[in-house]
Amino acid sequence: MKYRSAVKVIGVAVPAAMVLLSAAPASACGGLVGENGTIQLVRTTTLAAYTDGVERYVTAFEFAGEGESVGSIVPLPDVPTKVERAGDWTLQRLALEVAPPPPTAREDALATDAPADTVAILLETTIDALDITVLSGGGDAVGEWALANGFLLSPDAPEVLDFYAERSPVFMAAKFDANRAAELGQTTGDSTPIMATIPTDDPWVPLRILSLGLDGGRTVEADVFLLTDSQPELLAGGPGLTLARSEAASPSLLNDLRSDVGMEWMPQSMWLSYLQLEAHASDLDYDLAVSADRGGEPSIGDAGVGPASVVPVVLPDPGPALWPVALGLGAGIVVMVGLAGARRNSTVTRRLSP
Repeated sequence: MKYRSAVKVIGVAVPAAMVLLSAAPASACGGLVGENGTIQLVRTTTLAAYTDGVERYVTAFEFAGEGESVGSIVPLPDVPTKVERAGDWTLQRLALEVAPPPPTAREDALATDAPADTVAILLETTIDALDITVLSGGGDAVGEWALANGFLLSPDAPEVLDFYAERSPVFMAAKFDANRAAELGQTTGDSTPIMATIPTDDPWVPLRILSLGLDGGRTVEADVFLLTDSQPELLAGGPGLTLARSEAASPSLLNDLRSDVGMEWMPQSMWLSYLQLEAHASDLDYDLAVSADRGGEPSIGDAGVGPASVVPVVLPDPGPALWPVALGLGAGIVVMVGLAGARRNSTVTRRLSP
């Protein structure tokens, strides 16, 4: 049975890059379920740190519900050299820094040259209750692999996988094993942090994947953390993405992050960008393009849309500066007070004159 005729109902829960992803607004889980129960990916938190041509992609998977297994597919910009367990509290420290509101491999890059109708397994590893597979292939081939490996894909999966495969054929599949989680003592709400180390000169951030399997009217909410060597230039492909913070990362933040497990690579100085996503699933047909080089321009193609749709992501305009007005009013008041005082002195002088 061909992949495109086999995709039925729902099934792949998807975390996206740099992202904080219930039946309220759909966070990254999108309400997707596993094959044998109601397990869903209720929330993911993600950091993308890019320095010296290497991206460290740190995310945590948190599951809830009952059943045997659930899967997740994450598009990657390039081939990771390794995927490992990340530090215990890096993501929590980043969330504390911006104080968001509480929530209601292989190194052989030639492997990415596999034909589009086949899948090449680049890396396999196990982290706690997650079975991680990094694979390369076209959208159809990745979809067929997912079906053959116990994933149930939503009807929009072919289009979304093709959307990413055209730019990078690399995907990371994470399958959650509920039985192994029980053996490890993991319960609902526990999360597993992972870090993928990805040499690349193209650190785009996948966002469209968050809408996979969602009704168009559902709201996707996410927090995106970026750490780069210098202030980046950012392009999105549509509405809903806001730059909330853009500033040099504080020494205390970097020191705290550097002290976590596996984070000793953190430089002495970096730029922190914090973005908030809130968009209807029907509008989320784009990604975030990043230029981490000073003076560089983000690639329009990395935003996943045409030139007419790209939107620069900058800090909100605070509006016209008010200090000139205040200064002018203050000066006017001083002048008025001075004139009034002069008039009083003149009157008193006239009254005292013989």
